[in-house]
Amino acid sequence: MPSLPENVPIIKRGFDFIVSTCVLIILSPLLLIISIMIVLSQGLPVLFRQQRPGYLGKPFTIIKFRTMSDKSYPDGTLLTEEQRVTWLGRILRATSLDEIPELLNVFKGEMSIVGPRPLLIHYLARYSTEQARRHDVLPGITGWAQINGRNAITWEDKFIFDVWYVDNWSFWLDLKIILQTVWKVLLREGIDEPGHISAGEFMGSQDKNDQ
Repeated sequence: MPSLPENVPIIKRGFDFIVSTCVLIILSPLLLIISIMIVLSQGLPVLFRQQRPGYLGKPFTIIKFRTMSDKSYPDGTLLTEEQRVTWLGRILRATSLDEIPELLNVFKGEMSIVGPRPLLIHYLARYSTEQARRHDVLPGITGWAQINGRNAITWEDKFIFDVWYVDNWSFWLDLKIILQTVWKVLLREGIDEPGHISAGEFMGSQDKNDQ
């Protein structure tokens, strides 16, 4: 089993390792089918890779299925996400299938199945001290914020949920979040912020008096 990050409970890391290994093996035919569909519909690469802050804010490379094209304006500026997301990408996002490759991050110990979602590197400087505590645990594929609204709630509310999870983690809470995540994916609740294909950019905390 890959190395255990400091202060990560052994039961959590063991659960992540076993589940990610089993699910990757079971879903390998689906992963192959999705990969072929991406190649046929939008070409290579199949995977989207991006640096994200992980445990204690240390960067790692997150892996997802690619859901957007590289279409741009004549001046080279990329089109908006709404314009670049492909028909297949919309399906993958709506079903959360685009996030299956993140199980590789879980297998390697860079992520957990449950934890605060890893956001963008440049957001690190925009957090308040309290919000930054979301990095005191491994980032996750799903989390407390995801089952309480995902992209349909404000950034501030998401971070409140994230910090609550940090302070209240238990193995049973993780199981509850996983079960509710499956249910919400089936119902397609909170997938998108109204009027957006994904959540808008986080511009900074409205209350950073502790900075």
